[in-house]
Amino acid sequence: MLMSNTQKENSIGGRLARYGRVSTTMAGLATKLLGEKYLGLEIKRDDHALELTQALGNLKGPLMKVGQILATIPEALPPEYAKGFQELQSNAPPMGWPFVRRRMKAELGSDWQSRFKSFERKAAAAASLGQVHKALTHEGQNIACKLQYPDMKSAIQADLNQLKIIFSIYERYDSSIKTQNIHAELSERLHEELDYELEAKYEKLYGYMLKDEKSIHVPEIIDELSTDRLLTSTWLEGERILNYTDAPAETRNAIAMNMFRAWYVPLYYYGIIHGDPHLGNYSVHPDDHSINLLDFGCVRVFPAQFVGGVIDLYHALMEDDIPRAVHAYEIWGFKNLSKEQIETLNIWARFLYGPIMEDKIRPIGEVTNGIYGRETAQKVHAKLKEIGGVTVPREFVFMDRAALGLGSVFLHLKAEINWYHVFNELIEGFDANKMNKTQASVLKKFGILNMP
Repeated sequence: MLMSNTQKENSIGGRLARYGRVSTTMAGLATKLLGEKYLGLEIKRDDHALELTQALGNLKGPLMKVGQILATIPEALPPEYAKGFQELQSNAPPMGWPFVRRRMKAELGSDWQSRFKSFERKAAAAASLGQVHKALTHEGQNIACKLQYPDMKSAIQADLNQLKIIFSIYERYDSSIKTQNIHAELSERLHEELDYELEAKYEKLYGYMLKDEKSIHVPEIIDELSTDRLLTSTWLEGERILNYTDAPAETRNAIAMNMFRAWYVPLYYYGIIHGDPHLGNYSVHPDDHSINLLDFGCVRVFPAQFVGGVIDLYHALMEDDIPRAVHAYEIWGFKNLSKEQIETLNIWARFLYGPIMEDKIRPIGEVTNGIYGRETAQKVHAKLKEIGGVTVPREFVFMDRAALGLGSVFLHLKAEINWYHVFNELIEGFDANKMNKTQASVLKKFGILNMP
């Protein structure tokens, strides 16, 4: 039987061929950037960035997801490459029915189809690590079956090795950002995304943490139809959030408020954050204002002390208290900061915290050259380059990403809210000791051993 192009691309031989193409592109990037730096040669960065992102986009695997993540961390890569990575599409071509049939048989047994009233052959959605099929139970309930692609564990390891090449290239070209901790954090989160049993626990945990948020919906896991490579949950109907950019202001603001609470109620009450604010990971409920929160493969658990540092830095910036700001950075994991490094970090912090520092209704910010935070990031990058760079702590990566990702959504919605009021209501009465106990209790309740 002949293999489809998609099956060929996802076979071992196909992946090896694609890795070869990416490796060749990486080597070309290294040569060109180093030639630019040491020999004064000019390269057409826009053209080469397009070449690189096309190679990554064709890979349709973990490295594509890494590219999307890097695009949301300002100055992790030269701007031309970050912009190209940002345009990588997560909706990869799905695997065909023969793969689906084999995988479902392996996960649920040879009679797997008898367990559903109907099961759609065509994938409802496909991303970098797996694809989703809509099905119907015998009780008439619509459900979502997420199937993991084959050989993802080895693929992730190979892709992370490629990421090391990207980072080493960047640091040889520009040492303003030390990337070893970013790589370590991405590695741990990507490996966790393959653990569907852990994801099921996080999904149940989020349902518990957001149970009082009536405008935030979390799918319910169906344990008897789930395994370590198949995750089945209730199907939530919803529309893409970008379909609401021209909705009435009241609707747009309500959606933005619910997005804000979906991410930050778990953080400030439990020390837990959804680390992937990608457009495919949430939708707008048919009521046109509440949010469906989806895909819990990338969740970060923080020590209560770290969350306290987030709040300490806010108060430090509000009161221009430099020693308190230094204390907050140290809690986050920044080490041996110089006066110049602190001043530079404060520039970025004032940008991130800006919307919650003004007690008034306002937009979240502005977009520069299509990227939220680009102008401030370029300013910070230039200063860091002058003073010898900084090592980014692991915990900082997904906090920063969540803030930027959500900020971009709020900008798309043109939302105008009193962010100061919303934030201060969330952190009122924060107590690190109380959070420690609450967090330990809920992690134990849902059998999650990923203690901070």
